[in-house]
Amino acid sequence: MKELKKTCDLCGLAVETIGFNLHTNEGDKEFCCEGCKGIYQMLHEDIILDTADKDNEAN
Repeated sequence: MKELKKTCDLCGLAVETIGFNLHTNEGDKEFCCEGCKGIYQMLHEDIILDTADKDNEAN
């Protein structure tokens, strides 16, 4: 059985390193590298949530 790999929410490459993620109004996004994460942040800054906002939603 094939293991499903996560893909980068910007470029579509496999996400092989954890830690490049963002919390957004549309859900959590994962990226393959810091570059893709940074570009996504610049293009979608209006939907990025602060980690404080994410914590407040949980309460």
